[in-house]
Amino acid sequence: MSRKPELRGRAARLAQLLPTGRAQAARTPFVLLVVLLLGGGLIGLLVLNSALSEGAFRLDDLKRETKGLTDEEQALQRDIDAYSAPDALQRRARELGMVPGGDPAFLNPDGEVRGVPGPAAASLAPLVLAPEAPATATAPLPDTVPGTAPGTAADPPAASEAAPATTPASNPGR
Repeated sequence: MSRKPELRGRAARLAQLLPTGRAQAARTPFVLLVVLLLGGGLIGLLVLNSALSEGAFRLDDLKRETKGLTDEEQALQRDIDAYSAPDALQRRARELGMVPGGDPAFLNPDGEVRGVPGPAAASLAPLVLAPEAPATATAPLPDTVPGTAPGTAADPPAASEAAPATTPASNPGR
């Protein structure tokens, strides 16, 4: 027969503080639950951190793409501003053979004409494109300006024969 020795004094009081075998078995599921909760929390933090990192990389890529598109937009806007400047419009119009118009006349709603229309500058003939000529031609063809004498500004002697009309496909800079 084995019998536990009976404790007295201080040892008896300390023995009362120690858990018995039954309390030990009840603590195991609690410890297992705490370990599972801590492990689940750590895994959740890892997944959350990975998602935030992925979002940060995506945001960085989008910022870089936005910066590139903004730079491209600004370059295109500078090109538009350069092409629409009055001096550039005037230079290109002269290259096409256009001349400044004369005095305008206005038509009232009742059909009356106000003002006296004036002709364009007599020294330069207006540009008349043939129907099959592209709209972006830089120089008129010699036979497209009827009624002009050879050697005038609309028909330079050597330049009109040597310079072919450009098309949009052959002029990538426009």
